[in-house]
Amino acid sequence: MREAEDWATTTNVETIAMSQYEFPYLDPHQSISHSPTAWHMELAGAIESVFSKGAHQLDELVAGLNGSRVRPPSGGEWTAENLTTLLRELGD
Repeated sequence: MREAEDWATTTNVETIAMSQYEFPYLDPHQSISHSPTAWHMELAGAIESVFSKGAHQLDELVAGLNGSRVRPPSGGEWTAENLTTLLRELGD
């Protein structure tokens, strides 16, 4: 019976510890200082969708974004250059 009580106590302590732990590296908006706009959220969804379909390379990501309804801020088509520039700016 004592083993069961020890296990329950350990489990409760671990549960409490994990419920109070904050995951700083799992914050999806950790690199920006403001809330994302609707366009940012659409872009994130489009990027996630392209990756979920098996894209691994920049050119695949660009092609996938061009197949989506999300356009670059300047309009037109996505290119490797405007996508990497945008991602760099968003990461600063």
